[in-house]
Amino acid sequence: MAEENYINLTIDGTQVKTKEGMTILEAAKSVGIDIPTLCFLKDINEVGDCRMCIVEVEGRKGFATSCIQKVEEGMIIHTHSPAVLEARRVILDLILSNHHKDCLTCSRSGNCELQNLAIKFNVQNIEYTGKQSEHTIDDLSPSIVRDFNKCILCRRCIATCKNVQKIGAIDCMNRGFDSCISTVNNQSLRDVNCTNCGQCIEACPTGALREKDNTDEVWKALKDEKKYVIVQTAPAVRVALGEEFRYANRYKCNRKNGNGS
Repeated sequence: MAEENYINLTIDGTQVKTKEGMTILEAAKSVGIDIPTLCFLKDINEVGDCRMCIVEVEGRKGFATSCIQKVEEGMIIHTHSPAVLEARRVILDLILSNHHKDCLTCSRSGNCELQNLAIKFNVQNIEYTGKQSEHTIDDLSPSIVRDFNKCILCRRCIATCKNVQKIGAIDCMNRGFDSCISTVNNQSLRDVNCTNCGQCIEACPTGALREKDNTDEVWKALKDEKKYVIVQTAPAVRVALGEEFRYANRYKCNRKNGNGS
């Protein structure tokens, strides 16, 4: 077995010893230093598109994208310098400038990564105003609503659909200001090879993708004395529950046998 090599570097004044091949983001996290991200999903979407994770590396021009920049021996890194914080605020402002800001009525309000960063950076007024892209909401799918007006082009949904689910129902179309996440010929998710698994919703950091809410219909059926209501979980949910209980039972057995921690 090959011996692991280690790298010595400094992050925000802290001496860090980390494995060769790690990114700056991973190295910072290993010592409890938080660097904000939007497009990053470990092992799924590591592309450095959103640029929210930029840092300063002494001796180098510009900023380094920490989620893809590998550590090097002797690096001196600043993750929260005034220049870095200002650059992140500008990036966030630019993202918000082309984003529908109906946060109070959005399904992701209070659980939105973009909203959380806006609060963290105290963004109250959008400095960079201008033309906003306008897209028709796709609600024809039986289970998924796609509202590209809230999309930030992080591509996490694409990576999840393509690399995890192995479906590839969506991809990035067009260029520049006209870039968007869509399907072949901009069809509805209903009309392409989408399997309605919902993993894209889990990956989305905003309200651009959400589940269809049938709560009112369920309550109406439950209150209808002429109906017998039968509940059945979807196949994907049954599989997830089975996986969870199998793991829980295995963990319980290991604990009984003294093998668990």
